[in-house]
Order: sequence, then C-alpha cells, then structure tokens
Amino acid sequence: MGEARGVLIAVASSALGGTAAAVTRYLVRDADPLTLAILRWAIGFLGVLPAALLLRVRWPQGRDRLGTAVLGLAFFGLFFVLYNLAMTYTTAARASLALATLPLQTMLMGGVLGVERLSLRKSAGVAIAVLGVAAALASGLADAPPGAWRGELIMAAAVLCMACYNVWSRPFIQRSSALGFLAVGMGTGAAALVLLGLVTGRVAVLARLGAAQWIAATYLGVAGGALAFILWVLGLQRTTPTRVASTMTINPIAAALLAAALVGEPVTPPLVLGLVAVFAGIWLATTDPRRRAGTAAL
Repeated sequence: MGEARGVLIAVASSALGGTAAAVTRYLVRDADPLTLAILRWAIGFLGVLPAALLLRVRWPQGRDRLGTAVLGLAFFGLFFVLYNLAMTYTTAARASLALATLPLQTMLMGGVLGVERLSLRKSAGVAIAVLGVAAALASGLADAPPGAWRGELIMAAAVLCMACYNVWSRPFIQRSSALGFLAVGMGTGAAALVLLGLVTGRVAVLARLGAAQWIAATYLGVAGGALAFILWVLGLQRTTPTRVASTMTINPIAAALLAAALVGEPVTPPLVLGLVAVFAGIWLATTDPRRRAGTAAL
C-alpha cells in the first residue's frame, strides 16, 4: 500500500507540473528562461520554507547538506533554465512529451548506479513509451512551430538533470526528511538563480510584468513549484525512482489541455497516439504480474 500511495502522490505532482508547463508557455512571451526560473523557485521556496519550519522537519546533516545543495543547483537551477529555454522553441504539449522520457533516463541511471534492477519487462516497457514519444514528435512536425526540434532536444537533455535528482535523492530524504531535503535544495537553487539574475540584470524584467503575468507567476511558484515538488519528494520517499518518474506521462495531458485554453495550442492526433503508447509502455514497466500473484497467494 505504501508504494501505491507514493505513485498516487507522484501522479498529483505530475498533473500540477503539466499545468505549470502551460503557464510557462504563456509567460515565456514576456520573460526570459532565467527570469521564469527565478519566479518559480523564489516564490516556491517562500511557500516551502514556512511549512518546513512550522512542521519542525529534520534537516540534512553534515556532508548531506553539501550533497543536497549540489542536487538543488543541478535540478532547481540548471534543469529549469533549460526547461524554460525549451519552451521558447516548442509547444507545451510537445515539450512535455519530451519530458516523458524521464522514466527511461531514471531507469538507466538507477541501473547504472545499482539503485534499481533493470528487468527485461521494465526495459521493454520504457522503450515502448519512449518510442511512442519519438513517433508522436516526428509525425507532428508539420503542426509544430518552426525549429520545435531544438526545444525538444533541449528538454530531453535537461531531463538528465532530473533523472540524477530522482536517483540520488532517496538516500538523502531517508536520512533527513522529504520536506527538509526539498527546502534546502530548492533554497540553494533559488538563491543561485536570484544571484545570477542580479548579475545579469534579468531581475529588472520583473518590473515590466503586468497583473495577469503576476497571477500566472504566483500560480507557477505556489502550485507548480512548492506544492508540486513537496508531492514529488513525498512520492520518492515512498516508492522507487522509476515508479515516480513513470507518472510523468500525466504531464503532457495536463499541459496540452491547459495550453489549448491559455495560448490556443492544438491537441493533435499524433500527440494523442503518442500518449497512448506512453501509457502502455509505462504500465508494462511499472507492473509485475509475478509480484501480484505472490501477494494474492498470501
């Protein structure tokens, strides 16, 4: 039951992440990738820190502080600058489909580092999911913005940062707490982004945002930042990195539906077919008939 609860928590996180992709696509017309990352994680950290302090969470200790900070820089800093940059080239739905390669990269990283066993069933399922993504992106090029492939390649490269975060997070979370780990990592990433924004003058862009943009940015920070990643690390605490990463298939659905309303992006047949393949592959990768049979026998 604990692993099932972890997957359900991660599903909720991925759905919020999908809506954040659509909101990012809306905001990217008025702000650059660095400014968007500053908004998301500065606001997100302001939501996470008070919750961590009120709940008196256990914080990372000793050398774990450095490891947590490095993971925070890689994920909340580098990953999301690349994520926002990808959104300037392609649609929210297509970028989210590229993001759905996360289970494959997480599985491979977990196998290489000895965190998870690479079974034939799991490998086949994730391969089917990724082939579905590739086929959907390739067949939908005619309806994509010019140069969309650049955004999808950037997103696929950025996913490596998130895969490393998924695989390496769990030991840190287990030695401290999910919320304490998240607060330190997110705070480190947000501080680095704000410092970089001050040095490059990107923070000045914030003064040019209107009321509608600030409402969207607040949603991005609170729902797509604080809440989504509180749920994500809670999921990582309860089940394996690959199972958590597999819920990323919800992301393109939420992204496509909200982006259609916010910026008029079409939901095309290739995207729908790609999602079907992704769901089929992820179901194959994350289910184990032998385990279910053994449980039923008990």
